[in-house]
Amino acid sequence: MTTSAEPSIESEEQVRAAIGNARRIVVKIGSSSLSSATKGLDDERLDELVGTLSTAHEGGRDIVLISSGAIAAGLRPLGLSRRPRDLAHQQAAAAVGQGLLMEHYAQGFARRGIRVGQVLLTVDDVTRQSNYRNALRTFGTLLRMGVLPIVNENDTVATHEIRFGDNDRLAALVAQLVRADAMVLLSDVDALYTAHPDDPDAVRIGFVPDVENLHVDTHRLGSAGVGSGGMTTKIQAARIAACAGIPVMMAKAKDAAKALAGIDGGTVFAPIDHRRPRRLLWLAFASEARGRIVLDAGAVRAITGRHASLLAAGITGISGEFAAGDPVELAAGDGSVIARGIVNFSSEELPAMFGRNSAELAAELGVEYEREVIHRDMLVLMNHTGM
Repeated sequence: MTTSAEPSIESEEQVRAAIGNARRIVVKIGSSSLSSATKGLDDERLDELVGTLSTAHEGGRDIVLISSGAIAAGLRPLGLSRRPRDLAHQQAAAAVGQGLLMEHYAQGFARRGIRVGQVLLTVDDVTRQSNYRNALRTFGTLLRMGVLPIVNENDTVATHEIRFGDNDRLAALVAQLVRADAMVLLSDVDALYTAHPDDPDAVRIGFVPDVENLHVDTHRLGSAGVGSGGMTTKIQAARIAACAGIPVMMAKAKDAAKALAGIDGGTVFAPIDHRRPRRLLWLAFASEARGRIVLDAGAVRAITGRHASLLAAGITGISGEFAAGDPVELAAGDGSVIARGIVNFSSEELPAMFGRNSAELAAELGVEYEREVIHRDMLVLMNHTGM
């Protein structure tokens, strides 16, 4: 997501201090840090994590835990030796494992007098604006009541077409949803490297001042064996959070206490800029476009260069079916997506408006048509990566 200002370059010390002083933190832990394909959940690892997060909670910090591990936890009870590839068996494992995972967490935190609440999310919960607001209210209420939310994707109802695919992206979307002060990604890898950590040429990266201009060969980074994510998804998650003004720490799970304190180690990502309005963050990273509007060259220049509103005069075509109030993509004539916005007219209304000025539309169709197709305050520019 582009802005009118240059990325805010903070020093590594400032970013680490911000994480160490953060009051509200989203913590994500991966499957392979909690379990294995042959042994299931690892009680010792779970207890260590619960102890670290309990201490932070008791110190007055709001903790939101994004925990993978439901599918991995269900493998052994179902007699599966490895993570299944097909969705049906993944959902069966998740259905069995989610209860086991939550039981471990609930008992562990209860020993420290901390209440937990399970929040299972689907893509619709963060891509549809009404569901997004409902999720926001749920998290707000839980945190105000002193409950520690434990979040996972609702794998039992997700499909290939509508799923996050990994909990790293889910963590970043939840971090911006709850207005987190920091996000910590815990895994089996101690930091970001220029290649897979086992590669003799790999170089550790301790500080990323501008994640939008981070250049690493993602094909050489590798991925986890029990979980579904990898280093590439963590970089994408860091970028989403950084664009929301949230500093990010990537560290090894066993170093969770140090990571929450911002102590040297791991990799920290500086926030890109000051926090943007929640509606723009939702538009850029969480919304699902319902259609596309194609613009002429003049409209492209006006939107990208002057941050102008989109008028009917600059539209040359549309695709998809959408209603007024839906998020849509704005594309140049060559098909490249330049922006995303909330449209004021449906896909049925727009064809009669192509290339016509507002005064002409008002005279022929009524005064309600003398307005922007997308107002500039409901529009966000997209960078070259599509986000």
